[in-house]
Amino acid sequence: MIIDHIGLGVSDYERAKAFYGRVLAPLGIALVMEATPDQMENGVSAAGFGRDGRPDFWIGSDGRTTPPMHVAFVARSRKEVDAFHEAALAAGASDNGAPGPRPHYGEYYYAAFVRDLDGHNIEAVCYASA
Repeated sequence: MIIDHIGLGVSDYERAKAFYGRVLAPLGIALVMEATPDQMENGVSAAGFGRDGRPDFWIGSDGRTTPPMHVAFVARSRKEVDAFHEAALAAGASDNGAPGPRPHYGEYYYAAFVRDLDGHNIEAVCYASA
């Protein structure tokens, strides 16, 4: 691990929090921590998502991060990648690459890509062989 956590500003905090709650659930990722403006140095609300109680991915109410960023989440199986993509589209994301192998990224690289509500390129990736 080289990055402890990452955060994005979102244009509609409550909507984005609900979106990521739905989209990340198939990956076993959930809201594990939330901070109020009085708890944050920059005076914004923030929601931390992760596994095993560790918030690795944060969204904040400080407004949409520009330009759009790319964030890839680790899936533990190809089924999780498929479920992530399905959940994301159902939650309002736009398709940016259907689930499937991406051999140009690695022999077992299996991923799906969507654009979130603010245009960020969100990916789920699994490195397990079929």
